[in-house]
Amino acid sequence: MTCFRSSYYCRSRQETAKLKEDADARDRIATLRQTFRGYGYRRMTIQLHRDGLRINHKRVLKIMRQSGLLCRTKRAFVRTTESHHSMTVAPNLYQNRKSVLPNQFWVADITYIRLPRYFVYLAVILDAFSRRVIGWALSRSLDDEITLTALKNTLAERTPRPGCLHHSDRGG
Repeated sequence: MTCFRSSYYCRSRQETAKLKEDADARDRIATLRQTFRGYGYRRMTIQLHRDGLRINHKRVLKIMRQSGLLCRTKRAFVRTTESHHSMTVAPNLYQNRKSVLPNQFWVADITYIRLPRYFVYLAVILDAFSRRVIGWALSRSLDDEITLTALKNTLAERTPRPGCLHHSDRGG
């Protein structure tokens, strides 16, 4: 057992050897990090293996985390809602009402679906009584045409009673 100046702090030879190996690995990782800035612990482990250093990926992660060498990737932020538009916002006529019959209130909304390379938009119309989808439309662009297509599809399948209220959250 190797003891240093303080009697409170003693290490075995194995612990001392492991600390030296960790320090050497940390130096090597820091050097590689300057060359490969976007490498995370997995790619760094592969690179260390290529360089002939046999080290576990968990140990590389631990060393990189302790040394502050992990890279943080920025995720692309895509804004899907346009709140500052020139269209007027319709008053909420559906608020505090309950539907007791089918085709009395129709509610509509638009959502987006993220695909690998782009977004598609889905406009849906629901019957508030049954909460079932009664019409929908899918489009790659977010314009008035998608909501009108959903409404046309709904009117082709259903005949609403007089006084049927069609509500969307922002009056689109």
